[in-house]
Amino acid sequence: QVQLVESGGGLVQAGGSLRLSCAASGSRFNIRAMGWYRQAPGKQRDLVAVITSGGVTNYKDSVKGRFTISRDNAKNTVYLEMNSLKPEDTAVYFCNVVFIGLPPRWGQGTQVTVSA
Repeated sequence: QVQLVESGGGLVQAGGSLRLSCAASGSRFNIRAMGWYRQAPGKQRDLVAVITSGGVTNYKDSVKGRFTISRDNAKNTVYLEMNSLKPEDTAVYFCNVVFIGLPPRWGQGTQVTVSA
């Protein structure tokens, strides 16, 4: 059974940094892409950043230059380094993994709160 385990959320002051990680396990299927979404209260879930198995990345415009997504293919783990955090970055962050031959999987979500 596929499991995604997220870690790294928390409370930080504006201008601070956090690093999220998400480890995928339990699947024999190869991973096509890994990414992070976020959902603020009362808003839809939006893509923050995604990285393919080949290392191609894509970012939400508002996080470009501040967030960096990376992955360790050997560990099936994706990271999101978040710098210069702003209060508007406050949300629940969800890991998303696209496997070849399986429906996408979601992590349980981790809260990121940025205080002014």
